[in-house]
Amino acid sequence: MYYLYLLSCSDATLYAGITTDLTRRVVEHNSTTRGAKYTLVRRPVVLVYSKKFRNRSLASVAESKLKKLSRAEKLALIDKIV
Repeated sequence: MYYLYLLSCSDATLYAGITTDLTRRVVEHNSTTRGAKYTLVRRPVVLVYSKKFRNRSLASVAESKLKKLSRAEKLALIDKIV
C-alpha cells in the first residue's frame, strides 16, 4: 500500500508526498535528515491529509494532481476531512 500525504509546515505552507509507511515518513520529516529539504527548515510539520492507494503508480498520479491544485483547493480538501 502507498499513501499520499499532505503536511502543514511551521511557516503555514503545505508539502505533499507519497510513502509506504506514513508514521515513519512524518517522523523523518520532523526529526531526521531523511525528510525532504523543503521540510527540513520548516519544522515541525503536521500531517493534515492522507489517502491510501493500492500501488505506487496510482499514488504518484494522485500526488501530481494534488500538487497542481491551488492552495485554496488544498485547504478545502483538508476541511472536507475534518
